[in-house]
Formats: sequence, structure tokens, C-alpha cells
Amino acid sequence: MSDDTEYDLDEVNSVRDAEAEAKTRADNRAERAERAERMAREGAQAMAEHHAAIKAVDERTVRLRSMRLAKEAADAQTKAAEKEAKAAAKGAAKKAVKKAAPKKTTAKD
Repeated sequence: MSDDTEYDLDEVNSVRDAEAEAKTRADNRAERAERAERMAREGAQAMAEHHAAIKAVDERTVRLRSMRLAKEAADAQTKAAEKEAKAAAKGAAKKAVKKAAPKKTTAKD
């Protein structure tokens, strides 16, 4: 009779081992699914942060470019005004010199 008892215990143990193994597999599947879901969420969040950073850089670039172009236009306008003033002053000086200089006359005898 002890042989029957041993056989029954072995059978019970094998059933318990199979149940434990199935439970472990199910737990592992659940953990993998949770990990995959977490990784997907974190990946989506990281991608959103990446796109936000790119957008911020693009916006700063546009703002800085417009500021640079405005400064260049103002500098060009100032330079043109200075050039005009300089040319006007030079022209006025030439006129003043012509008026102040005596006219040359040739003597006809």
C-alpha cells in the first residue's frame, strides 16, 4: 500500500508543479505586457518632449532671424543716410568753394 501512496503523492506533486508552472508563466506574461505598455507610454512621452524641443528651437531660430534681418535693414538704412549726408556736405562744400574763388579772367589787349 505504500507504493500506491507514493504514486498518489507523485501525481499530486506533478499536478501542483504544473499548476505552479502555469501560474508562473501567466505572471511572466502579465509582467511582460505591463513592461511593454510602460515602455510604449514612456516612448510616446519622450517623443513628444523631443518634438516640443525641436519646435522651441525652430521658434527661436525664426525670432532671432527676424531680429537679425531687422538690424541689418536698420544698419543699411543708417549707412545710406550717412552716405547721403556725406555726399550732400561734400556737394555743399564744392559749391562754397566755387562761390568763394575769384573767377579767372584773361586779359585781352
